[in-house]
Amino acid sequence: MQTLTPARLKEYRSLTYYTHSGLQLHSVEDAVAFVNQRGFVFFWPVKNVELPSLWAAASGDRPVPDEHDDPGHVTWDWKDSSLGKQCWYYARILRRRNTFISLDTLPYFYALSPNYGEPEIDYLDQYEEGLMTAESRAIFEALLNQGPLDTLALRRAAHMTGSSNNTRFSRALDDLQIEFRVLPVGISSAGSWHYAFIYDLTHRHMPELIEKARPISEAQARQKLIEVYLKSIGAAQPYQLSLLFGWKNELIQSTLQALRNTKRIAMDVGIEGQGGGWIAIPDIFDGV
Repeated sequence: MQTLTPARLKEYRSLTYYTHSGLQLHSVEDAVAFVNQRGFVFFWPVKNVELPSLWAAASGDRPVPDEHDDPGHVTWDWKDSSLGKQCWYYARILRRRNTFISLDTLPYFYALSPNYGEPEIDYLDQYEEGLMTAESRAIFEALLNQGPLDTLALRRAAHMTGSSNNTRFSRALDDLQIEFRVLPVGISSAGSWHYAFIYDLTHRHMPELIEKARPISEAQARQKLIEVYLKSIGAAQPYQLSLLFGWKNELIQSTLQALRNTKRIAMDVGIEGQGGGWIAIPDIFDGV
């Protein structure tokens, strides 16, 4: 059994997370390059979920402060200024949290989504099969019929105004983002806060995505995403894959076995003081 020390794992992550001294991001161009290198990252760190974040790569390994004038919040400006420019894909996806995905990695996520060749028709079948809620259908159809809408206009068009609809609307909008049906593409000054996302349909905003994802099988997509993930975090336990991606254990196990057979990962790795059963990227053993 191959083993790693906690110190080696921490060192590896400090380099891939860009929290090592001298690696911090300083511009939106740096941020795009970071997302392209990592494949997918969170906007902010997520408790108990191991994954690089744009915040930590720019501000260091520290909690996200509430103070709006903290210099680390420049990442918010980077995110807003990039909406709709297709330099990355941004939406609430992994763990229902704000996620950046590189354009090269995006087709592999899309290949695992419930979208097929004709999203403007397929959603009706999915609704009839109970795979889409009435709220999600209302939001999807509002965007389909009226084009991109800010959050307030979208709520009106979907007939979901009023505080009693807040949770239902937010849940449905999250569901549509997780399934790569809808994404934010800009910022509007609408509302009392003069700040609201503008949403559009993913397949309309990025029409080439369907063809890019078409030749990718679900097995290939899972292998790619796990490999990209392990390249970012170095080593993980199987439950962490389920926690992040939401896949069933049997799919994770079959995917890990395929990656092991092609020597793209090492299995049954031990971490000193933390036991065995870890999965690791072979590069993490360099210099050990």
